[in-house]
Amino acid sequence: MHVGTISKEKCRKKLFGIGHHEALLATGPRQDTSIFYEIRTYDIKPSKMKEFLEMVNKYIHFRTAHSELVGFWYTELGAMNKVFHIWKYDNFAHRTAVRQALANDKDWQGKFMSAALPLMEKQHNEVAYLVPWCQLGKPPKEGGVYEWVTFQMKPGGPALWGEAFRAAINAHINTGYTKLIGVFHTEYGLLNRVHVLWWNESPDNRAAGRHRAHEDARVVAAVRNSVRFLESQQNALLIPLQCSPLK
Repeated sequence: MHVGTISKEKCRKKLFGIGHHEALLATGPRQDTSIFYEIRTYDIKPSKMKEFLEMVNKYIHFRTAHSELVGFWYTELGAMNKVFHIWKYDNFAHRTAVRQALANDKDWQGKFMSAALPLMEKQHNEVAYLVPWCQLGKPPKEGGVYEWVTFQMKPGGPALWGEAFRAAINAHINTGYTKLIGVFHTEYGLLNRVHVLWWNESPDNRAAGRHRAHEDARVVAAVRNSVRFLESQQNALLIPLQCSPLK
């Protein structure tokens, strides 16, 4: 085997903490798959938020007929009058085909888009992959709240900060107070950005759990090591819509 290949394989194992079989399924900062996730954020006019959410719940079935919806939420804390939704695509050709089909879908365009666009102030999207060591999870039960945490990391990618970041995430998981749903690394949009989606039974359970975690020496050590590579972070408390697959 070529020496360069051995070095690359060892690097993968060290960075992501995976065995030989799993290493073959992971390349660099993302999983070795064409599947990606489009993360959409809409700013809604404050006076129109209730109307917009009602429209989504009523007409989203026209949209989900074309591609898979992972989740749809509105912000409760950390941001106001925003909605988040995540869509799964097999590849970029799949997304292109879906967008073309939506443009020609008279029900979607006529019943939802024509009425919803005037309610929006701004739209933003990103494309992201799940990191190699994370599969998309589900909450242990319906109900509860979600936390969307965005980390802006220093340039260099997971080769620089991947190991420390994963250790910090695992340290929080091991405390048992929260459930990890997904870790996404951006491909389009602001780069060197990681989004982490957590589920908690309630805002108070989250607050109590984080208080205990901050007194755990293992969590403190892992976080201190990870923040060396952090430029900024932001979070928001999300409430799932009735139509959201992740509830």
